[in-house]
Parts: sequence; structure tokens; C-alpha cells
Amino acid sequence: MKNICIIIGSLFISNVYSQSIEFKAGNFKDKKDAFKVAVAHLEKGDEFLESGNESIYAVKSPGNNFLAAIQEYEYAFKFNPNSAELNFKMGNAYLYTNEKYKALKYLKAAEKLNPEVDTFLDFYLGMAQQLDMDFAGALKHYEKFEGATKSKHVETLGRMLKKRKSECKHGKSITAAPIRAWIDNVGNINSSEDDYSPCISTDGGTIMFTSRRENGHKADEVGVYDGDIYITEISNKGKWSKPKNVGKPLSTENDETSTMLSYNGTKLLVFKTEGEDYNVYESNLKGASWSAPGKLHRSLNTIVNQTHATYNFNDRKVYFISDKQVGSSSKGTDIYFCGRKNGSKQEFGAAQSIGKEVNTKFNEGSVYMHPDGETMYFSSEGHNSMGGYDIFMSEKKQGVWQVPVNMGYPINTPYDDHFFAATASGKYAYISSNREGGKGGLDIYKVTFWGKPKELIVDTEDYLLASVANPIQDVKIESKVKVNKKSLTVFKGATIDAIENKPVEAKMEIIDNSTGKKMETFVTNSATGKFLLSLNAGRNYGISVQADGYLFHSENFDIPKQSSFSMVSKEIKLKNIKIGSKIALRNVFFDVGKSTVKDASNTELDRLVKLLKDVPGLKIELSGHTDNTGSESLNKKLSQDRAAAVVNYLKMKGIVSERLSAKGYGSSQPIANNASSEGRQENRRTEFKIIAN
Repeated sequence: MKNICIIIGSLFISNVYSQSIEFKAGNFKDKKDAFKVAVAHLEKGDEFLESGNESIYAVKSPGNNFLAAIQEYEYAFKFNPNSAELNFKMGNAYLYTNEKYKALKYLKAAEKLNPEVDTFLDFYLGMAQQLDMDFAGALKHYEKFEGATKSKHVETLGRMLKKRKSECKHGKSITAAPIRAWIDNVGNINSSEDDYSPCISTDGGTIMFTSRRENGHKADEVGVYDGDIYITEISNKGKWSKPKNVGKPLSTENDETSTMLSYNGTKLLVFKTEGEDYNVYESNLKGASWSAPGKLHRSLNTIVNQTHATYNFNDRKVYFISDKQVGSSSKGTDIYFCGRKNGSKQEFGAAQSIGKEVNTKFNEGSVYMHPDGETMYFSSEGHNSMGGYDIFMSEKKQGVWQVPVNMGYPINTPYDDHFFAATASGKYAYISSNREGGKGGLDIYKVTFWGKPKELIVDTEDYLLASVANPIQDVKIESKVKVNKKSLTVFKGATIDAIENKPVEAKMEIIDNSTGKKMETFVTNSATGKFLLSLNAGRNYGISVQADGYLFHSENFDIPKQSSFSMVSKEIKLKNIKIGSKIALRNVFFDVGKSTVKDASNTELDRLVKLLKDVPGLKIELSGHTDNTGSESLNKKLSQDRAAAVVNYLKMKGIVSERLSAKGYGSSQPIANNASSEGRQENRRTEFKIIAN
């Protein structure tokens, strides 16, 4: 009998603890003053929660309303943690913050304390269990909510509820076939606050990102700091340096968000508020300093919000996120683009939607154009998202963007996963996510793609050559980390003085030798001489470098069609215009055994013409050189004829003969070992030497 009483007593105690203790004065007769304070916080939190929820229904940003509600509710929760209603409200609020994973415990507590606490309990439990990747459990809650609730809010939610159910179905199939990738929190970059929007340099060596960590500015009403821009660089040991705030004029007391670092690392797109709207700005790297961001053209920045923006590969267009156009049947944001007018860097044509294959009735959140010019990554709440924002990829074929593909799990989760930025190789990418397990809020994660191992690629530190026909190719085994083979070469390095080894600011031009078309023009960094660009495979490039007071420098760069990604580093040493200086004309071409100058040489020779016209006192000797193959007498004659052919070209362009001389040296002045085909190729060249200035 005694045992039975104990059991009954235990059941009674358990039942008592499962009862909700609501905020009523009668429940706290001995804590009247503390009760009044708790209720005041509770009521204030309710105001913020209601404002936040109304924004969600209207597909608008809730701002800080949910964070403010949580701060108020925490005071009340310390006083009374056993209120089903308060637990429900805290769970509701957390679902719309960057700490969504905290919602589930509060909602489960609310369900245990009072399963009928609110008509929306099942809807929010569905959201929380969806985040926990319990898709089957989430679907049950959504269906229960849909079937049992008579609330007007079911109609208000409309497509939102339908979408949640669809996300769970997508989640089941996507997580059942995870992609081959590692997702790692970049711990030494992240903080306990939001860290997001990583902008990666083409070579993967620099990241600029935005963070709301403590920055010395005044925090807002909920203790959140404004977003500032930070920079980190990777060391030789593969570790990221401690992030450094870039400071003014990029980081100010207002909110700024970095959105894309240009492919050559000299420009940065940011967005920030101007009045009540967000607009896109551009900053330029001048030496070691970034310029004050300038607002982009009015065709891009309209009266609505423009946020996350990206350059395309040739800098002729800017893609960006903007509020949907007036007249759209739905609310939220879409991807648009503007094209530059007639090559102008400042003037843009009218903004155009990227099209219905990509844009959805839901929000598109960020966009990134890969330097291959054919691949776009973006985040969206639409398509076959498994919840929140997912990252998608679309390829451009025959000028049309294809149906986007979900990047898959574990890149995507039911949390918000966005701000995708990839290295040129496609092996690595960086994203931001508020998934559980981070250091706090949004964190930056590194994506390492795994593919078929042991695949051959062309990869060398320096294979800039004088020949189209016989490029040096260091064939090595690619590491087994790989995704979506990219036919790109990243060409990076620095322009320096050949004698003093100091940085030189120089103008670089990239020419497609097959067409003579100028592909790109840019200036190397004045403080470091550094440059960085990406080039597509299947072309032969001429590269010219010009700087005041120096001889122009040229390289020939051949990237075979079969090439996959490669990284090329080149230190370009520029020579002063002084007597005795020599320079090889790497983009002057002849047919084998002949002395007729090929048309592909015109761009290179025209630069020499310009140099001679710019420096009227300059006198030069044009010299021809061969390898040691064959008869030396024939080699000497061929080299003399080729030098004379170049002189004739210059004379036809208006350079008087008194400033020019031709000399054939045959194989008598090698610059490389003739024992190898590569060395012989180096020795077959046309040079000019300054003999008077």
C-alpha cells in the first residue's frame, strides 16, 4: 500500500510540473513587485514580436524586432520559465533570428506545458523540426496545423505553409544523396557575432568580409554593432591571418556590407544605406589604400533597395539583388543586371531582370558570377530549397541561363546558407550560414569539393613562352579535391624594377593574338606592383606591360583547350630606357623557316612603333636569333632576314631608317640551353636593343 502511494505521489508531482504557470497575479502573491517588472518586460516583448511577425507575413525585413522581443522575454523567463505562452513566444522569435537552433527547446517546452497554448504551435514546431532535419516530424506538424486551424492566419500564410511542406520533401531527397564536399567553420575568421558575405580573391589568397563584432562604435538598441569590412590573408602554412578592420573610408559608423572583390583585386563592391534605402557603391584600391566608395549609376541604384552585387567576368555588366519591380505579382527580391554603355565605366543601361528561369516568387538573396563567365551562384528561398536560403548554380548556354541546380547537402541545410564565393579553380568556395554548431550568428564556412582523384591537369608556376606551338607544361597529379572542372588560368604576380627590385606601377594589356582584340586593360598596384587576373583556356594571349621611364615588356601566353585550372605566377622585371637595354618581342611570329612577319605580330610591333614615336631620340637595333639546329650559315641568314623584315614593318609605319638597324646573330647568342626543346624555343626570338636615346 505504501508503494502504491509513492507511485501515485510521483505521478501527481510529474503532472504538476507539466502544468503551465501563466503570468497571473494570483500565481505570484508573494512576489508582487517582481511580477509587475516581469509583466512589463513581457508586454514590451509582445509589441516587438507582433511587429516582427507582421513583417514576415508582409515579406518584409523584421529588422531588430525579434531580437528586441527576446531581450524583453529573457527578463520575464528568469522570473517564470514555466509559462507555456512565454516559451512559445520565445520559440517563435528565435525562428527568425540567426540563432534559429535555439527555438526547438522552447517550443517543445511549450508543447509539454500546454499542447494547446497557441494555434500556431504546430506551425512553429514544424519549422523547428525542419531545421533539425526531422523532415517527417515537421511534415506531421504542418499537416496538423493546416487541418486543425481555423485561424485567418492560415489564409494569410498562404503559399508559405505550402512551401514549408514542399521544402521538407526536397530536404528528404537532397539529404539522402549528399554531395562529395567538406564544410568547415573557418574558426579563426569568425566571431561570436554575425560574420558574412565573404569576398574571395581569384587566387584564393585574400578574403574581405563583413562582421558585426565589437568595433568601437556605438551598438544599437539591442546591442548589435554596425557591419564593418574586414580583411584576412592566407599564409604559406595555409592558415588565415587574424582579421583586420580595413578602417575608413570603407568601414564607418554606419552599416556597410562587402559584396564582391573584383577578379583582379583592385575594386570592391559594397552596399550601404542612403536614407531608408540600400544602394550599391564601388571602391578602388589605390596603392595600399581603398578609396571612398562611390555610388554606382542611377540606372542601377533606383528608389528601391539594391543590395548584394557582383561583376561579371569581363566587367561589362553588374548583377545585383533588388526589390521586385512595380507591378510584380509577388513581393521580395530578384536578381537584375545592368550593362555598361559603350565601354563606359560610369554609365549603365536600364536594369533588366535576369529572367524567370532564375528569379522566383520568393526572395533571391545574393549573387556571384564565377570568372569563367558561364557560371552563376546565387541564394534563394525558392526553387527546390530545403528551407531558408539555399545556394543554387545556373550555367549560361547559348546566351540563356539554365534551370538552377541546388548545390546539395551539406552545402545547403534548412538554415540560411548564402553569400557563395568561389576560387577560380572551383575546388574551394566560401559561404555564410547560421546553421547550428557555429561560433555565433552567421559564420563563414569553407567548402572543399571532392571528386574523382588522380586526374591530370596542366599546372605550373611559370610557363609564359615565346611560342604558340610548344608551351612548357609541367604535368602533375591533381589533388583529389575537385569540382566542376574550370578551364581557367589565374595569372598573378608583380611588376618590379629590374635593377632595384622595387614595385613599379604599370599598365598591362591582354590581347587575344588570334583576333588582335584587347581583352583587358588594367594598372598594377602602385604600392606593391601586384596584379591578378583570370584567363579562359583555348586562346593564345599577348601580354604587354608599359610604365613611364621603362621599356615596355611583352609575354606570349598559350593556354591549350584541354587545360583545366592552373595557377601561374610571374614577376615581371621592367627595364629603364637606357643605352644597352634589351627586350625580347615575344609576340612577333614567323612561319617555320620563313621571314615573313605574320599578322598576329601587328599588335606587338605597333606598341614598338608607339614607343619610338613617344621617344623621338631612341635608336634601336633589331636582332634575329635562332637555336643551334641546322646549318649556322642558314640560321644566320634567316635571323638577318627576320630582323630586316621587322625593320621594314617599322619603316612602313613611319619610323625613319636612320633610327633602325637590323642584325642577324643566328645561334651565337643563346639565352637558354639548346639541349631541350624548351630551351631551343626560348632561343628562337626577335629582340631590340637601345643603341641611343
